[in-house]
Amino acid sequence: MARRQLPSLNALRAFEAFGRHGRMTLVADELCVTHGAVSRQIRQLEEQLGVALTEGPRSRLRLTQAGLKLAQALSPAFDQIEAAVPRPIQAGAKPLVVSCLPTFAMKWLIPRLPRFQAAHPDIPVRVAESNGPFDFKADGIDLAIRMRSPDTVVTYDAIATPFMEHYHGPVMAPELATSPMTLERVFAMPRLLTRTFVESWSDWARNFELDHLPPAVSEQEFDHYFYMIEAAAAGLGVAIGPWAFVQRDLASGRLVAPLGFTSGRARIVAVTPPDGATEEALLFRDWLLSEGASTPSPP
Repeated sequence: MARRQLPSLNALRAFEAFGRHGRMTLVADELCVTHGAVSRQIRQLEEQLGVALTEGPRSRLRLTQAGLKLAQALSPAFDQIEAAVPRPIQAGAKPLVVSCLPTFAMKWLIPRLPRFQAAHPDIPVRVAESNGPFDFKADGIDLAIRMRSPDTVVTYDAIATPFMEHYHGPVMAPELATSPMTLERVFAMPRLLTRTFVESWSDWARNFELDHLPPAVSEQEFDHYFYMIEAAAAGLGVAIGPWAFVQRDLASGRLVAPLGFTSGRARIVAVTPPDGATEEALLFRDWLLSEGASTPSPP
């Protein structure tokens, strides 16, 4: 077997984490290293490959198109490695397993999770990132968080409890938002999509009572919301960004939303089994309802 020609795995791991988070400080927290160590790993990877993977000022670093392509390939590869690694049987309380959309987990759920742990220190929580179909028993899931629109086809028995309104709007890099920004100009820009919620553009366009969605000049589809958001920040086009996912990027100036946000048909829901939901899962569902109610609406 030929020897694999791979760059440093530590550098790949650091870069994959940056692709998900978009901020060096969050990567440093996840990997338990310094901000400088993360920067060195990514710089080392770029030197090994001879390709620029990031661009922009250090305070608003973003992925290049080559970086986006690599990051999209690395995440599922690391997911497979993690799933294949055997784990010892641990004693103690069984964790509450929450299946969650990856971007929602990173941008909304995990920053709030310490509040649940403080209120319920005896309930360990494990967040399993997933946006696909699931089976409560076969996958060992206690509760799932998904985005559901009225016409979403659900192929399994479950109880879906909406806990947060879904506000959305076009988001883009600041340099693309030249004034005046109009609806027609948004439709004339390259369109970014995610397989996680393919109906995002048509759902948003319904707010303007359009007979049909105007054809895109070009489209680029990504596996996850966080890659689509990074593509928008990199200036590759305009994306329909959920408010819950882009709050921090708007606050930091990486993204702008020149047309604001409107209420979408979809809702973010907590999904529990139709019978046999654990007491811990119901506590977590009620906590989600409380956190969703306290989340500020877009300005």
